[in-house]
Amino acid sequence: MLITMEKMLKIARNNNFAVGAFNICDSLLFKAVMTAAEKADSPVIVQLIPDELRFVSDEFIYYVKEYIHHSKLPVVLHLDHGESFADCVHAIDCGFTSVMIDASRKSYEDNIALTEKTVVYAHRRNVSVEAELGTIGVLDSSFEKGTENIIYTRPEDVTDFIEKTDCDSLAIAIGTSHGIYPKDCVPKLRIDLLKEINKVAVKPLVLHGGSANKDEEIAEACKNGINKVNIASDYQKAFFDKLTDTLNEFHPYWTPEVYSEAIKSAKETVLHKMKLFDSIGKASLYRI
Repeated sequence: MLITMEKMLKIARNNNFAVGAFNICDSLLFKAVMTAAEKADSPVIVQLIPDELRFVSDEFIYYVKEYIHHSKLPVVLHLDHGESFADCVHAIDCGFTSVMIDASRKSYEDNIALTEKTVVYAHRRNVSVEAELGTIGVLDSSFEKGTENIIYTRPEDVTDFIEKTDCDSLAIAIGTSHGIYPKDCVPKLRIDLLKEINKVAVKPLVLHGGSANKDEEIAEACKNGINKVNIASDYQKAFFDKLTDTLNEFHPYWTPEVYSEAIKSAKETVLHKMKLFDSIGKASLYRI
């Protein structure tokens, strides 16, 4: 069943768990995410950044929505990192139930203005809006946007921003980056900062750049106010690494079996993340 992010994260926040948001760019990754969620009986968020949406085309979204409509799981179809009002309008027109307007690299005032404009348009169409305050880092391995140096979210700005924009969820910066960290980089989440933000936040909080961080830190974040965790690099790497092994070892012509081990590997990673988020078995909370 296709639901809004506002409904998805309200239940997650009330029950102190997080929902995984997985970027897809083709039907194989979508299948890996959905079959893992079905096995785990977990709520799930399927998302695409604008470049991914342009790649798969609007027609692909009709297939995704049809699959979701026939699923017993609660699922959100979300635009990740929409950089413009037009990006969000396009996604809403395609049937997305949630959009992110990412104006985090603009001035505080411009971030508020663009977020508020998007919220007004989206809410009239029963679509949820995620915003971002502070900036996520970006690594060479990522195609998503960010800044070289992380700008941490200030707790004193959170209440003002939410009141002025009426956004439904807020992505915050507590030390993560998009992409896979190099071996000599040891990221550390600012759980202390998260706790301070959670004290003043009246809306669910989102963690971007959830790949390649320590399991225990992600799990702790999900117990201290994070209700949505974005994952792309970790499970996609599992898929493509296994697919590369298969092609290098067997050099097969195309058959469905070419992808079976890659899908299995991606599913295992998705299931592992869902365990960290404590979302396994939580789909039943949405059927009440």
